Amino acid sequence: MSRSGSNLVAALHGEPLFEQRGRIVTALGTTITVRGISGRVGDSCRIVSPSGEHLLWAEIIGLHGEDIILTPLGELRGISPDSDVVLRSGRAEIPCGDDLLGRVFDARMNPLDGLGPVAQDRMRPLDGEAPNPLDRAPISSAMESGIRAIDGLMTIGTGQRIGVFASAGCGKSTLMGLLARQAKTDAIVIALIGERGREVREFIEDVLGEEGLARSVLIASTSDRPAMERVRAPALPPASPKECGTKAKMSCC
Repeated sequence: MSRSGSNLVAALHGEPLFEQRGRIVTALGTTITVRGISGRVGDSCRIVSPSGEHLLWAEIIGLHGEDIILTPLGELRGISPDSDVVLRSGRAEIPCGDDLLGRVFDARMNPLDGLGPVAQDRMRPLDGEAPNPLDRAPISSAMESGIRAIDGLMTIGTGQRIGVFASAGCGKSTLMGLLARQAKTDAIVIALIGERGREVREFIEDVLGEEGLARSVLIASTSDRPAMERVRAPALPPASPKECGTKAKMSCC
């Protein structure tokens, strides 16, 4: 079987044998109530118009009797009581691997850079389980950040989590750009969550630069996006080297 044929078989494997469709009961603010489908918390749903046109994605966040409570991953504009809600059962998966480097995505891993879709050869669950604490490697070696003040006075260990907190205009984004360009890592994931829309391009061009972007994966969920998208964004890559072959040693938010 050819590679394209095997990819098709893998995509079809585990898909439901029938399609569940429900109808919208109420849509108010950041919640949508649906009746007629049987889903689980965390499942995704696609809302389509009566003509079959895709309107937006939503995620199940609660159950109330026979009703399903969804939160939209987009604006409610265009939906109506006649809109169908199509259940997409199963765990949400996202692509991973070296093909993501140098790319910019939204909270649904849709490319924002106009460079086309990424390969779907390797996928991983969006909500992965935390590793066993006893399987975690001890922090025993330093990570070279390339910034003398950090390497000399505030050494960062490989596998350590750090936080950078400061008021607006104090240089947090500049520091992130320096780390992305100079840190001794194989891959870097930068999540810009709640930023103003104009600041994303400024960060890429003025702070990150071509050198930093080339080995980074950038996730942008700006302040004008729905709250559920901003909550979802930190769960996106990096994946572990064991899963995807890409060593993502530093993540900045």
